[in-house]
Amino acid sequence: MKLEVQIKDNKIYAPLKDQWLVLKPEEKVRQEYICRLVNNYGFSIEQMAQEVQVTNGQRGQGRAVADVVIWKNEEDKLAGKNAVIVVGCKADHITVHEDDYFQGYNYASWAGAEFFVMTNQKETRIFKVVKGNISRCLEEIVNIPSAKEIKSDKEIEKLLNQTKAFTRDEFSKLLFKCHNIIRNNDKLSPEAAFDEISKILFIKIRYERANSENQIFSEKAFKQEKANSEKDRPKDRKDFYQFLFEQTKEDFKDDDLFEPSEILRIRENSFEAIIKELEIYNLSTTSDDVKGIAFEQFLGRTFRGELGQFFTPRTIVDFMVDVLDPQEGETVCDPCCGSGGFLIKAFEFVRAKIEVEIHLAKEEIKKQYYTEEYEKASEKIKLSIDDKVSDLFSKLNAELDINNSKSRLRVLSYDCIFGTDANPRMSRTAKMNMIMHGDGHGGVHHNDGLLNVNGIFENRFDVILTNPPFGARVEKSLKITEADKYSDTERIEKYKERYGTAYDKALEQVNKNIGKSLLSLYKTGTMSSLTEVLFIERCLNLLKPGGRMGIVLPEGVLNNANLQKIRDFVESKAKIILIISIPQDVFIASGATVKPSLLFFRKFTEEETREYQNITKNVEKKIVTKYKLQLTDLSSKIALKGDKARTADQKELLKAEVKDIEEKMANEIKVSIKESFNYKIPIAQVEKAGISSTGAKIENELQPLAEEFKLYRNDNKLWSTKFTDITYKVIDEIIYRIPIAENIDMLAEPEIFYN
Repeated sequence: MKLEVQIKDNKIYAPLKDQWLVLKPEEKVRQEYICRLVNNYGFSIEQMAQEVQVTNGQRGQGRAVADVVIWKNEEDKLAGKNAVIVVGCKADHITVHEDDYFQGYNYASWAGAEFFVMTNQKETRIFKVVKGNISRCLEEIVNIPSAKEIKSDKEIEKLLNQTKAFTRDEFSKLLFKCHNIIRNNDKLSPEAAFDEISKILFIKIRYERANSENQIFSEKAFKQEKANSEKDRPKDRKDFYQFLFEQTKEDFKDDDLFEPSEILRIRENSFEAIIKELEIYNLSTTSDDVKGIAFEQFLGRTFRGELGQFFTPRTIVDFMVDVLDPQEGETVCDPCCGSGGFLIKAFEFVRAKIEVEIHLAKEEIKKQYYTEEYEKASEKIKLSIDDKVSDLFSKLNAELDINNSKSRLRVLSYDCIFGTDANPRMSRTAKMNMIMHGDGHGGVHHNDGLLNVNGIFENRFDVILTNPPFGARVEKSLKITEADKYSDTERIEKYKERYGTAYDKALEQVNKNIGKSLLSLYKTGTMSSLTEVLFIERCLNLLKPGGRMGIVLPEGVLNNANLQKIRDFVESKAKIILIISIPQDVFIASGATVKPSLLFFRKFTEEETREYQNITKNVEKKIVTKYKLQLTDLSSKIALKGDKARTADQKELLKAEVKDIEEKMANEIKVSIKESFNYKIPIAQVEKAGISSTGAKIENELQPLAEEFKLYRNDNKLWSTKFTDITYKVIDEIIYRIPIAENIDMLAEPEIFYN
């Protein structure tokens, strides 16, 4: 008879204990895995046990308790012999860290087991237990033995020798297989075939999120849903798989990812074949690390051709995020997000900080409760303390539950990560890529990055990370039209409620400029029509005062004489905090042909803006006074009439002299401002940045450079943003977040950058 999880009145039945226990996320995972052990592997209740204390537990760690233990048979269990399998369980929203694996592995070793399993429902990993020593490197294997195999030493040995290729490689290969199904059956290009894969993945994710009990969108589920729909849908209905896509478009409509007329452009048999291939994965529960990296591998190979420019190499992304060091609570944006690489890395970077804090908080709780007194206490008191610790851990774990509307992870995902891309294919790709990495919010939009859209408007972001398109130009004839106007009144009201009066002003950027040139929205539009130039100004506009930016730019922006006015404009709005020259090879694999640089800015704080404006005003006044008499005299000579009037040639010479003085004044003003408003600008040249011209992995000089800059940044207190460190203190079983310190911005020592 099939064993099923039983839940009622916030209790869950534990058959191995024959008790109803409090329903907690970790307990639910444990009972579901026990059902799997019985139903899929054939183990009996009698040969297993739940929450077994194992020996060699260390003081300060609480009791060494294994979640589930399996023996060869009931007789070995009753005789106290060594177990064969030990299982560790974590709640499904918890990311399992390396030390969790090692701790559980040690429990398995102390129990004398051959196999150790760690599961959080999203991901299950199985390890070989090496007897006689504490392993420093866990060896992952394919599977645990079934109830029949566990009785045979030969079968056990066979399984122990079957090492496992990591799941993400399998998933990546599966995506390529699905891609080939479409290319072969439907004769689509690689990029068009990818579009159809994306649509199917969105359909699958929608289904698996909406259905309880972690139901997978399988071929069987599809056929059942199709059969059920036959009764209710009209005869002129669309094919069922197209109907599913229509539902999916409706669910994702706020993200502007699909045109209303968009359909699946493949045959139904292709659709079914792909659903069958993907049915071994539940995309709402598969580990973010597994599906995220697999999806990136799939992207990289699929888009090596015409869309290569949308992919910033991972080594560059990692370095730029490390340099800008986004913090919890900060808003991050990429207005040219491509496949979403910067946004994903920023999300993962901050999520890791949260996870580390929660892990450290747990260690502090363990230190407080698992003392010498605990070791001497009675079994009843130990159980009481264990329950207290478990309750506190549950409160901390809730901070990592993206379905908890008030959790730290939910706030990070839904309120802090934003991006746009003008290419509809790439905006969909970025959205899917982010979902695969565990961030499924609606912050990515298909929109021109130079125009405001939901949540992406001026003075709103703490961090900007971007790699804008190079070399293209915005034509003067390109006008802002009614089509650019945002017209969904329901969603406008929703965003007004979320962002307040700032959103009304944000809408004016388009609404009040219909019919005008796009270039006219930007001051730099009078200096250059290059997209990279316009995006520099756009990014500075998006930043809050004191916000910081990392941008990939052609090196010509730094040294081309025609762009001097652009450099002057930037320096009037922001401090340059770092310049890195990187080899052209880094972007050759992505199709780029110009030598790039990485530039990092910090937008002036309000105080720095006032300081810069005052310095500029005083310097200009001083220089104008210095040359006033000369200019007045020259102007008088040019204006003379009658007998004293100058000839045309003489006037031209006088005018040339005026122009020379004006240029001299401009240069003196610029130099004087730099001397008065001065700061260090670190500059570095990197020969090897982790990737060769063919895309191969090589030495990465950016990694030590990031560490060096971190020391420099901290020593000079570069950031004006006030970060709040968070620690946890346990008082009367309640966890309070306590702000510890705030950094105060200080300017670095003066040093002139360039003339």
